[in-house]
Amino acid sequence: MKANEANLLNFMQGTKQFIIPIYQRKYSWTKKQCAQLWEDIVKVSNDDDTNAHFVGSIVYIEKGVFQVSTVPQLLVIDGQQRLTTMSLLLLALSKELKERKQKYSINSRKVMNYYLVNNEEDDDLYHKLILNQIDNETLNSLIEDRELPEEYSPRIYENFNYFVDQIRKNSIDIDQLFSGLKKLIIVDVALDRDHDNPQLIFESLNSTGLELSQADLIRNYVLMSLTAEEQKRLYKKYWRPMEKSFDNLNESILFDRFMRDYLTVKTGRIPNIKNVYTDFKKYLLERRHTDIEDILEDVYKYSKYFVRLAFQTEKDDEIKDVLKDFNSLKVDVSYPFLLEVYDDYSNDILSKSQFITILKIVESYVFRRAICGVPTNSLNKTFATISKEIDKGNYLESVKIAFLLKDSYRRFPNDQEFLEELVIKDVYNFRNRNYLLRKLENLERKEIVDIESYTIEHIMPQNENLSQEWRKMLGENWLDVQEKYLHVLGNLTLTKYNSELSDKPFIKKRDMEGGFADSPLRLNRGLRQLETWNEEEIKKRGQLLGNRALLVWSYPEVSQELLLEHKKESRREGNVLTSPKDYPELTGEMLEVFKELQKRVLNLDSSVREEFKKKYIAYKTTTNFVDMVPQKSRLRLSLNMEFDEIYDPKGMCKDITDLGRWGNGDIEVGISETSKIEDVMHLIQQSFEKHRDGE
Repeated sequence: MKANEANLLNFMQGTKQFIIPIYQRKYSWTKKQCAQLWEDIVKVSNDDDTNAHFVGSIVYIEKGVFQVSTVPQLLVIDGQQRLTTMSLLLLALSKELKERKQKYSINSRKVMNYYLVNNEEDDDLYHKLILNQIDNETLNSLIEDRELPEEYSPRIYENFNYFVDQIRKNSIDIDQLFSGLKKLIIVDVALDRDHDNPQLIFESLNSTGLELSQADLIRNYVLMSLTAEEQKRLYKKYWRPMEKSFDNLNESILFDRFMRDYLTVKTGRIPNIKNVYTDFKKYLLERRHTDIEDILEDVYKYSKYFVRLAFQTEKDDEIKDVLKDFNSLKVDVSYPFLLEVYDDYSNDILSKSQFITILKIVESYVFRRAICGVPTNSLNKTFATISKEIDKGNYLESVKIAFLLKDSYRRFPNDQEFLEELVIKDVYNFRNRNYLLRKLENLERKEIVDIESYTIEHIMPQNENLSQEWRKMLGENWLDVQEKYLHVLGNLTLTKYNSELSDKPFIKKRDMEGGFADSPLRLNRGLRQLETWNEEEIKKRGQLLGNRALLVWSYPEVSQELLLEHKKESRREGNVLTSPKDYPELTGEMLEVFKELQKRVLNLDSSVREEFKKKYIAYKTTTNFVDMVPQKSRLRLSLNMEFDEIYDPKGMCKDITDLGRWGNGDIEVGISETSKIEDVMHLIQQSFEKHRDGE
């Protein structure tokens, strides 16, 4: 690396080309940053005592990336925003000089030839600054004074015009302005690709305040190490289409969410949303022998599933309708599971009808829990791990069973619990009330009603000062009835005549034009024949709508025989298993190997606990550090570490990342004889020490 202080105009002058790599983000400075630069320049222009003003650094790769040409080509990895903005300012200055008749110390032609173009070169080498995609076409159009392209960069165009306006309306003299520009100083940082690591330097620059999104960092990390040709090819084939699908990554938070969910699917671990880039680097490191294009192709594939889920861009109308409901309900916590299900559907492991059924099961699971007030803080873990419980040879049935076997705070509320809570819940103040009423109204309807054009109507009015007619209809305890049933499902309906209905007596609400008897909505059908509205009728209607809700958000159907069989298995997974004798594989020599290894592990520390699970035996300190899976010919051990963390001089470990086996961790070790216990204990000890202090 060579770092020197340099005058910015001198740095830009001369035959050279500054190339912004294809993986860099678009030009993003706004008028706010341009105004700050302008103010700084004007300030130093008016200050004869100030000889220099520092505007930042420009970091570029000096050689080894592009083929040798007549024009030195510098690959800029930091400083794009400064170089582009300075070019726009100089272009605005050149334009103004051309239009003025006075003579100055600098003229339009010199500004253009010194700082903006290589005037002795043609074609691709003519322009001094090469930006990305639309940015570049827009800048070139302005430099060549031709019509903007149909798709142009608003930032480039607006900032150029900002500087044109400032030069024209500002009282500063052109020579004075140019003297200010000549005072701008940068740190010129030239990297040698053969000796410097551009990615590490880029990350260091980012950590000191450069505001890049996780998407920017991931894109740069994936593409920066490749040749220019490979960068362009992979960017155009995978990353650019992905950018477009995410609305050009203007919503970078959404892309961060996608990458978090993608990594959850692939690793079984849920990254912190702020650490997505760091976790993605670890993921690539674990797959260092996998071709980067294969990984990028996989990311792109899953991004298409995510976009269909998040933006409802699915082409199949039936699936799209279900996904619209997902969007209303906001069940994005389920995306890690649904991404995997989507992939299985795309690969014909699931039929369309099975896929839709699974989507509806997830919808019912989330909605029933919301109605029943079950805490949601466990949902991300549930959806991150549930795919491990699914037998893809018996896909749909095993999905149903996996959800039905959830208990306690992870439970799938049954019909009784759901109905009891639904009819007494304050639905009016429920976040998903419109979704609830829309689904009830449109059950089995072909002509779908758009309820967003309707308002919610309280059949029994909200007015605290109820009329005498209402008090008489509700009975002596009218105040208690109003307080208890005002916002429940049985007392709510939809109308476009809310102001007309107002607090009128029930019979008038029923019979007036636009009233309940005149309504085309199914939610109002049962009100046509009623002569009174009181506690009994509210409860009756609540039960009626509750029964409809059981059809909309159905409980998965599985034969009781099969469910009981799986329940027995799941009970064994608790602490019902108490000793090695509960595992039929642990007999003879395997039992002896286990007992010796068991003793050694338990003697590691007094904090070590042993738990007998359905499929394995867990040994814990702050968490599981080794799990033993009994098999007929060996003990299969899972060490709770990432594969690149283990020191394994004898090569006994196997990388099982993403293989979905029983136990915790990415490392598998097999042992079938007591003579290997010392070697195995050396590995187990490392996992124990990693977790002993709660790492």
